[in-house]
Amino acid sequence: MAHISVVTPVYRAEGCLEELYRRLVAALSGITQDFEIVMVEDCGGDRSWEIIRSLARRDARVKGIQFSRNFGQHYGITAGLDHCDGDWVVVMDCDLQDRPEEIPVLYAKAREGYDVVHAQRDRGRDSMVKRWASNVYFKLLRFLADVGDDTPGNFRILSRKVVENFRQLREQLRYSAGLLNWMGFPTAYVNVQQADRFAGKTTYTLAKLWKLAFDIMIAFSDKPLRLSVRLGFIIAFLAFCYGVYILVSALLYGSSITGWSSLIVSIYFIGGIIIAILGVIGIYLGKTFDESKKRPLYIVMHTTFDSARKDG
Repeated sequence: MAHISVVTPVYRAEGCLEELYRRLVAALSGITQDFEIVMVEDCGGDRSWEIIRSLARRDARVKGIQFSRNFGQHYGITAGLDHCDGDWVVVMDCDLQDRPEEIPVLYAKAREGYDVVHAQRDRGRDSMVKRWASNVYFKLLRFLADVGDDTPGNFRILSRKVVENFRQLREQLRYSAGLLNWMGFPTAYVNVQQADRFAGKTTYTLAKLWKLAFDIMIAFSDKPLRLSVRLGFIIAFLAFCYGVYILVSALLYGSSITGWSSLIVSIYFIGGIIIAILGVIGIYLGKTFDESKKRPLYIVMHTTFDSARKDG
């Protein structure tokens, strides 16, 4: 069993892997020689798997896993945690925005008695617009999904106890920060410097980020359903008040009941609200249906090591 494992999901990162390996070895060697690097290739369609296999042939401490198809970043993290052996496990992205040189800082903080230590990125280098957008994104996520973690990225270190418990959480909708927050182990944060992407372009578009946020909301909270109930009561109360107003006006002032246009608009408005609420309920039912299938979270096509476990 290794003392430290590094788990990194890999997607279209052929230009980063050699440098990632070199810097990881340098950083980890300052802590211990007993380490392993687990790279999970998520079928990006480039030469990443070839490079991982080459690294594994050169250094037995490199373990490569390739999925049968693209499953997604958080499924890659799950696969890496399923197959790592370290007493401590570092999770990080492969593009070198997470600097390997910060691993000793995470490790030192964890040794103070924390089971989870998150790397909190310094956002000072980002533009004001980007910082504002990030703050809005995480505030909305925290409000709608009841997820307390507003630390972007996956850079963190976990104790063996956390990893063993994480392996028991097999729901289909994966968000590692949310799952770790739910588990409730002693947690700390350390400030780290974020680097620029070493090579290639990010594949996380704005649309993908909002899709992830929506999936997180569905996976970790029923707040959309509770907000729907509140909205229904508010609309019903306003309709009741308006009805009382019309009735009182007709009785006291003899005013005729008019407003065909406003009536039609109100019907369409309420109809749209009802359809939207039914849609939210349908999404929850659909996700429940997906969970009931009990399919594996991922399927492993190739590994660079002997493993009896070929799926998750």
